[in-house]
Amino acid sequence: MKTKYLNTLAASVLLASSVSMASELPKDKVKSSTEEAQPTKVTQEVLPVTEVLESIPSPLEISVLIKENGTIYNKGDMNAPDAVSRYNTTFQKAINLGIYGTDLGFANIYGKNQDAITYLNSVRDLADGLGIGAFFDYETIKELAESSNRLDELIQQTTLNFEKINNNLRERKRENVSVLILAGGWIEAVYLTTVVNSREPNDLLKDKIGDQKIVLDQLLLVLDIYKSSAGFEDLINDLTALQEVYDEIEIEVIVGEPTMEEIDGVLVVTDGTRSVVHVTDSDIQKITSLLKSIRNKVIK
Repeated sequence: MKTKYLNTLAASVLLASSVSMASELPKDKVKSSTEEAQPTKVTQEVLPVTEVLESIPSPLEISVLIKENGTIYNKGDMNAPDAVSRYNTTFQKAINLGIYGTDLGFANIYGKNQDAITYLNSVRDLADGLGIGAFFDYETIKELAESSNRLDELIQQTTLNFEKINNNLRERKRENVSVLILAGGWIEAVYLTTVVNSREPNDLLKDKIGDQKIVLDQLLLVLDIYKSSAGFEDLINDLTALQEVYDEIEIEVIVGEPTMEEIDGVLVVTDGTRSVVHVTDSDIQKITSLLKSIRNKVIK
């Protein structure tokens, strides 16, 4: 299934982005080795904001990964839909729009139509509260959500609506709102991954949690640009504390030779480079605990 969510914010596939980004980032815990005895050069580079945002993986991709892991859907893992009435400030509305956007996608992927509609209502309320509700085609998405066999179309339409919202925010120079939506989506996606992993420990999920070291670094770079905006300072401080835990994780980039093969008459080149996440159970436990605390502050 080809999915993307908040496309202009987060277009990369989780697996691909973690590999490619690792070679671009400055982290002292990212090291490289090579099967060809030629180490990858890891350089420090501050990417433009747009590139940073586009490099962050889609929450929907993580939701797909969770489902493909065979995890049983648990509505109680997500934010309560009726909590939307508690969010009154722009900061609260924007970051929880990201939270609910992830929950909406999660419910969609599992085919939980009624839950999806409930979360859709929460998304609509917050979007209206931010003055961007006109860019969300509620009726079309609701109609698709009520159908049991139009999942791809539903996800596509939802993605399109979030893209419209984001484009509008950029045009109105409200990128700080876009960044908060992104941050909320990321927090919820990783939080759900930690919850599932705690309940059903899995090496793949553990690696994905560890992979987020790179994403978090990028996210903090963007958040720092808007640190003078209301609510940002506390969020930055909380995520910086999380970053300190992530700094204990080492991501090793192993350079491999690209391979080529012809598929249906088209020459396809596959990058042989891969990354290995060195993360311990203790690291995961610390991340799980701290992320839960951060998420609880955001949704309270």
